[in-house]
Amino acid sequence: MAQIRDLYLTAAASAAELIATPQVASSWHEPSALAKLSVQGLAGHLAGQIFFIPKVLAEPAPAEEIISIHEYYARVSWIGSDLDDPFNALIRTSGEEDAKDGPAALAAQVHATVQELRTVLPAAPSRPVRRPTWGAWSISLDDFVTSRLLEVVIHSDDLAHSVGVPTPELPAEAIETVVDLLTRIALRRHGATNVLRALSRAERAPASISAL
Repeated sequence: MAQIRDLYLTAAASAAELIATPQVASSWHEPSALAKLSVQGLAGHLAGQIFFIPKVLAEPAPAEEIISIHEYYARVSWIGSDLDDPFNALIRTSGEEDAKDGPAALAAQVHATVQELRTVLPAAPSRPVRRPTWGAWSISLDDFVTSRLLEVVIHSDDLAHSVGVPTPELPAEAIETVVDLLTRIALRRHGATNVLRALSRAERAPASISAL
C-alpha cells in the first residue's frame, strides 16, 4: 500500500501550501464555507488531518478488532449527524484550538509535520491504529491514511472555496481513491437505485446522494 501513503503525502503537502497562502491569513476570522466554522477553525481542522498521522504512529498498537475501512464508515455515528451534535461541536472547537496561535504558526507547524511524515510514514510498518472516540475496533494504518486522504481532499476544497482561491489540483489517483470511497458510503446511505440515477439519469435523480 505504498501508493496510498505517497498520495496522502502529496495531498498533505498541497494542503500545507494552501494553509500558508495570504488569502487564508487575511480571511482568518471570517466565516468559512462550512456552517458555524470560521476560516481559522476550518484551517485548523484541515491541519488536524495531518497532525493525526504522527499521533497514531506514536501510540501503542491497539488490541481491538481490526475492521475494513468500509465497515469503519458504516459504524461511525457522525455521518449525516446534525451540526449541533456533540461530535461536530468538538470538531469545531478542536479546529479552533489547533489554529489558536494564528495563521503563520499553523502554517509552520503543518509544514514541519509534512516534512517529518515524508521520512516517517513510508517506513512505518503495517499495524492497526485507533482513535479514542471510536468504538471497540481499530483499522489498518493504510486504511487510516486513506481516511485522512479523504479528509484532506474534501477540506482543501472547502478552505480554497472559503478564501476565494482555486481548489488545489491533486493527482488523479488521489481523487479517484476519494471518489470511490465516497461512492461506497453514498450507496450505503441512499441505496443503489438513487446513486445509479444520480450518476446516469438527471430527469429522475434524487435531490442529493451526499456521502457525508
